Amino acid sequence: MTLAEQSTGYQRSQGLEKRNSTARVLDVGFWGLTLLLAIGAGAVLIWVILQTADSAMPAIRAFGPGFIFGTTWNPVTNVYGVLPQIYGTLITSFIAVALAVPLGIGVAIFLTEGFAPKWVTTPIAFAIELIVAIPSVVLGIWGIFVLIPAIRPFFRFLNANFGWIPIFGGGTPRGNNLLLVGLVLAIMIVPVIISITRSTFEVLPRDMRTGSLALGATRWETILRVLIPAGLSGIISSVMLGLGRALGETMVSAMLVGNANRIDISWLQPGTTITALIASQFGEAGRTQVAALMYAGLVLMILSLVVNILAEVVIRRFQNVE
Repeated sequence: MTLAEQSTGYQRSQGLEKRNSTARVLDVGFWGLTLLLAIGAGAVLIWVILQTADSAMPAIRAFGPGFIFGTTWNPVTNVYGVLPQIYGTLITSFIAVALAVPLGIGVAIFLTEGFAPKWVTTPIAFAIELIVAIPSVVLGIWGIFVLIPAIRPFFRFLNANFGWIPIFGGGTPRGNNLLLVGLVLAIMIVPVIISITRSTFEVLPRDMRTGSLALGATRWETILRVLIPAGLSGIISSVMLGLGRALGETMVSAMLVGNANRIDISWLQPGTTITALIASQFGEAGRTQVAALMYAGLVLMILSLVVNILAEVVIRRFQNVE
């Protein structure tokens, strides 16, 4: 090897070492930045929880755990209980998830498993994503002026013919009720379920489909017995994200639920939710009432936290099964 070749080789090795050193610095810097952002996100969450708890402390001291089980909300006498709001929040979220899950999974299957023509898939996917961008206040106005007049006859049909079922009983439905809120919330969360479920199906190995079909399974047997079980953790994630949004939605609940501070087993009667309570009363609340509203917000945060923990447990369980 000549002296020139040795010099060239040395220069190349030096350049390679510099690049490796630069790459290591960038890797360490990126790791540190992501760690800092993760810690920052957790710190902001903890700060919000602590501030909310601090603002709610006067109500926590005054009412204690009885606040959660109380059914009276009277700012005049400073008697507060949030059980009707918890009931309404859980019922409307349950209705939304019950309606959105089969629709979301069905549309995801339609878009990913060859049922939809290719020229239809992109416009449908775009329209689904567009629903997410609609402000909730617009959906609330649409619910008041369009959905209520259109669906009121259906509510009255349910009440007249199936009123013997407790959830469809009560007086004649007039419009604002828990079922209506659940319907609009379902419209809001179904794009989330569709998007994540569709992505889950798209990343499943193609061999799973071809192998199942080669063994004699039909297309629907492949979908129901192979693809859905394989992507169950992703589907559950989408459902829990949708449930989290339904629990925390404010404007739709405030505009459509009816704000009736009571527990009524019928879904066709007005009710209330925690978010609707806070949105409708916070602007004119006194000191004790503000503390009670912050206490209600803290209860909602705890409900959301419990949902997220359960979702994580279920997802990890199914991932371990896979």
